[in-house]
Amino acid sequence: MKKTQPIGIFDSGIGGTSIFKEIHALLPLEDIIYLADSINAPYGIKSREKIIALSKKNTELLLKNGCKIIVVACNTATTNAIGFLRNNYNVPIIGIEPAIKPAALKTKRKAIGILATKGTLSSELFHKTSGLFAKDIEVIEVIGSGLVEAIEAGKENSASTKKLLEVLLQPMLAKNIDYLVLGCSHYPYLIPILKEILLKDIIIIDSGEAVARQTKFILNSLGLLNEAQKKTSISFYTNKSPEILKHFVPNHPVQYLDF
Repeated sequence: MKKTQPIGIFDSGIGGTSIFKEIHALLPLEDIIYLADSINAPYGIKSREKIIALSKKNTELLLKNGCKIIVVACNTATTNAIGFLRNNYNVPIIGIEPAIKPAALKTKRKAIGILATKGTLSSELFHKTSGLFAKDIEVIEVIGSGLVEAIEAGKENSASTKKLLEVLLQPMLAKNIDYLVLGCSHYPYLIPILKEILLKDIIIIDSGEAVARQTKFILNSLGLLNEAQKKTSISFYTNKSPEILKHFVPNHPVQYLDF
């Protein structure tokens, strides 16, 4: 493995670009390849077997392109497929899961909300993490039905998306939560609307910055950090509409790839 090899990132669409931005900001000298499997979005409604198969396909394509580390920038893929990926591929694999721990440790009202996909909320890894850190806390879990589809359609700031969020958040607001955990890498794009709906003292937590720090830590510990001053190569590939992905990464070229 060489320091100059790229970081590979995949997601069930454009959501993982929120993770890409954190990684690129923290590690500006690293080459990055990003795969948006938008044709199969959302992963959250698929079976565990299907999620593993899609994660396997994405990982193998990134490895074929010489990636030195894989970032699974999808909560559903992490919670359902990370064990399989780590057992079957000889590269470091970073996952992303809802940040229950910091919310559970910091809540003063002993009530936190988790907005995530069905695939994440029903996973064994999610229940294990939740049971470990949120035993004495009321956790209000809400499936974000329709949110990924809205964001994938470029409607993250639309009136219809705001109306949908207002309905989804009602159970959390009724329980007087003080922390909202975003359990899907698409959802950080909803933060402007969320701030309009939520009470001012509710703190929103997503996992992007933590994933970036963990990626840097692992690369550094393996001696794989690229510290050479050079022009970086950032490649975005999607198997659906390049225009939608381009909307979220306007400063980078986006290519269509049939995968």
